[in-house]
Amino acid sequence: MAAAKITETEKQFYTDNGYLLTGRELFSSDKFEKLKAIFEVTLEKKGNASASALDVPHFDDDRLFSFLMADEVLDVVEGIIGPNIGLWSSHFICKEPFTGKRTPWHEDSAYWEGRFDSFDKVVTVWLAIDESTKQNGCMGVVPGTHHNGFSSYKDLETETATFDSEIATNVDEEEVVWFELKPNQYSLHDSRIIHGANANTSNRRRTGFTMRYFSTDLELNKDHPNNKDHKIYHCRGENKGGNPLIYI
Repeated sequence: MAAAKITETEKQFYTDNGYLLTGRELFSSDKFEKLKAIFEVTLEKKGNASASALDVPHFDDDRLFSFLMADEVLDVVEGIIGPNIGLWSSHFICKEPFTGKRTPWHEDSAYWEGRFDSFDKVVTVWLAIDESTKQNGCMGVVPGTHHNGFSSYKDLETETATFDSEIATNVDEEEVVWFELKPNQYSLHDSRIIHGANANTSNRRRTGFTMRYFSTDLELNKDHPNNKDHKIYHCRGENKGGNPLIYI
């Protein structure tokens, strides 16, 4: 099964707004259930470790490459950033019932500053493992804020938030588009867009699998200290940026 490809109208919407909701499912039912089962085992193994233990799970579990490198995903990504694709990272993000902290308003690119020469072709596919709603802390974005990517930040207390900083300007939640998704539906967002999520105050878990890709036309800064041990993988196309890709 291949997911429906991105249309020209959808691509233009993404270019203008920095995000896209297609309303479509990504994988076949059987394939999605296999991914969900991998997540459940990963979550069980995590035990009492921090949420960061669920970051880049494909470094430790090769089975995830059958999803991260799947045509269903890469066809969608190609429709956004073009045919030359590298895998940047993945992450299981799980907010438990009642206890899931809020995710501060931020831009992914601000935390990766200096790691690429540009961030205009870095996209995240956010796949809902559980149903994602406003009640259980779904993600939201501020449309059109992807034209900067490097806002000023202020410090936060981590008792109530998933990390310790947030953009310094106030976000008007009237402008936010909330990504309410059913299991196996997905969203797309630009690495530079302002996004965040409220705490999970419901009795239902909220889990997503983020799959992050970059155009290999971009150049990774090989001298950046955070890039030294970070593994990036070839997915499709040419490596025009001369990046240290792993081929599998």
